[in-house]
Amino acid sequence: MHINKWMLGTLSVGAMAAVLSACATSTPSPEATQAVTAAPQVTEAPTAAPTEVPTEAPTAAPTPVAAIPDGAVAFKGKLMVCSDLPYPPLEFYDENGNPTGSDIEIAMEIGNRLGLEVRIVNSVFDTIIAAVNSGKCDIIVSDQNITTDRQKQVSMIKYFSAGQSMVAAKGNPSKINTPTDLCGLSAAAESGTTEADYLNATGDYAGAGLPAECTKAGKPPVTVVVTQKDTDALLQLQSGKVAVYFADTPVAAYYTVQHPDQFELVGQVIDPADVGISVPCGKEDCTGAPLSPLGEVIKAALTSMINDGAYGKILDKWNLSSGAVTAP
Repeated sequence: MHINKWMLGTLSVGAMAAVLSACATSTPSPEATQAVTAAPQVTEAPTAAPTEVPTEAPTAAPTPVAAIPDGAVAFKGKLMVCSDLPYPPLEFYDENGNPTGSDIEIAMEIGNRLGLEVRIVNSVFDTIIAAVNSGKCDIIVSDQNITTDRQKQVSMIKYFSAGQSMVAAKGNPSKINTPTDLCGLSAAAESGTTEADYLNATGDYAGAGLPAECTKAGKPPVTVVVTQKDTDALLQLQSGKVAVYFADTPVAAYYTVQHPDQFELVGQVIDPADVGISVPCGKEDCTGAPLSPLGEVIKAALTSMINDGAYGKILDKWNLSSGAVTAP
């Protein structure tokens, strides 16, 4: 995630919202409805294990594209996938309470091509890497930007690219047009995200990020509200407690399309970042480590999806083709 400048000559936030309007329905998803009606709750991360969400078993591929090495997955015949729901349109629950979205469909197709039944494990994003490294799941497919800090903890296989955007109340009352317009104001983001790192000068933004930009501009720092779930960050904006909600562009645009009378995207789309599927590397420091045997077969399945067009069809369905990659 590069947030040192606002993109010019690229996809505007208005265009992004228009693109995503095709996947928005007249009736918001259960999560979107909850996000703008329930009282905000900011709590400490739970210590309980992530919740496993059953999904329909895919039809196994006639011939798996790669053989699963013995002991590579926690449960024989299954692929346990950690994902932080809801984060629409990438991962959320449909009207029947089943996991859906572009990330979920990509994970399901990877499992299908490996002859594995996919099980979605709903996880807290801030502890999702700890979950995969402790064996609660085999891989992470949860719109994780590839960062230096994360690559020290897991191996990451590139599969998507997404910008980041800020959402303000309808009418943009605080007149947010650039990042430094936030200086002296307040913003909400989900814990563990690159957005939270940028706002707090943590992770890859240690000593930099928005705090450094505010100091350079001679402005007061931004007040940051970090929440456990992304929907809680949106609630902070909906309840008027912050000036903006900060998230990846597909998600930010989704909510503005679902609730055009309440929210609007502000400024320009911030530079896109590569997004990765995370796999344990088996070492204390994954920097420079080769992919594990499981990582290699995940990469092989994703490569086959890209090559035969299945990957592109999934992104087209969710109107996210602008974030497609040509190779893992």
